[in-house]
Parts: sequence; C-alpha cells; structure tokens
Amino acid sequence: MLTLHTADVLLSGPGRTPLPAGAVLVEGDRIARVGPYEEEELAAAWPHARVRRWPGVLTPGLLVRGADVLLERTYYPDDPYESAELGADPISGAEALDALGPTESRWGSSARRATQKLLARGVVAVAGKLTVPAVRTAVVRSGLTLLPPAPAGGTPSLDPFAGRASAEEAFHGALDAGAPARFAVFAVAGPAELLTQGATTCVATVTGGRLLHRRR
Repeated sequence: MLTLHTADVLLSGPGRTPLPAGAVLVEGDRIARVGPYEEEELAAAWPHARVRRWPGVLTPGLLVRGADVLLERTYYPDDPYESAELGADPISGAEALDALGPTESRWGSSARRATQKLLARGVVAVAGKLTVPAVRTAVVRSGLTLLPPAPAGGTPSLDPFAGRASAEEAFHGALDAGAPARFAVFAVAGPAELLTQGATTCVATVTGGRLLHRRR
C-alpha cells in the first residue's frame, strides 16, 4: 500500500533546506518519493495513495546513544502497578538498583516501557551494547533498530535532542527515495523550535513503514 505523509514543513536531512508542505511517499518499508505535496506534484502523481496529514515538522527519525545505560541500568516503574511503591520516576544508580533487584523478566518489561517512551519522542534507532537477552528482545520487537555502541556525547537521555548543538545531530540518516521509511513528526512551528521545545512534541513516529506512535 502507498501512503503519503505530509506536514507543514519537511526537513529531509542534515544541511538541507526545509521544504514547506513537503511530503514523503512510502511503499512498504521504503521511501518511494520525497518532494512537494501540491496537487501537481506527489498528490497528483499518486491519487490513490492513502494520505496522512500532520501538523508541524517532518524529519528523519532520531537516534539515541547509550542504550545500555537507558535500558539496562535504568528501571522504569510500571504505572500504576508499581508507582505507589516505587514512584513514577526512572530508577538508576547501583545502590537503588541493588535494592530493587529486578529479574531478567522484569528488566524486559521495563525495557518495553522505555521503548514506548522512545517511540513517543521520535526515536527510530538506539546505539549501545545490550547484554540482557530480555532487553534485546524488547528492543527488536518494538521496531527500533539496534546499532553498535557510539559515543554518547554527554549523559544518555530519552530525549535525543538533549545536549545537542543542533537538532540535526540527532537525525538517523536522511529521507531519500529508496531509503528505509523511518521518520518522525513534531508539533512545532519550524526546525528552529525542535531543540527548544524538545522531542516530547512528537506526534507521530514511523519506522519500517509502520506508524508505531501516534499522539492521541
């Protein structure tokens, strides 16, 4: 099935000029075309494509580094079942984790909750060495791409924009015909607001051509 994703602004990759009313045509798990949405452009050429219209800026999906820290050294309590006892905030630090003593199964459940938080921030890939099998399984099943470790460039964070000098530093690849269909849309006025307002403005995340997060 062909799906045409269009937003107020398309920022297709690092160093590229933002395109007002740009669109990405997705066929299966790949990008078929990138360009203006206007009637004489993509919308006219593929009139039978399903159209998804998004507010804000459409960008390449984001990359988070330090997955081992975020997923195997940070525990995310299950709300509401554990929050009364543990609180709602993530738990980290050797002493606190030793006291909690999570099993491998519990680490896997924590990782599943974390991957949902990442998808809700436009993340499509994580980099790091994961050694807990249940955590690796949770990442793979979530649809996120697992990459080898890479320098974090600061404290690992669920927000890929945190500590970045520019939003483009968090992009995972670019949006080109033939490339994997993995991108995100943020409800901001323009690219300049991505850093100031953060990844929690994400309204949609697509990876492998599938819409894995949509803000309700």
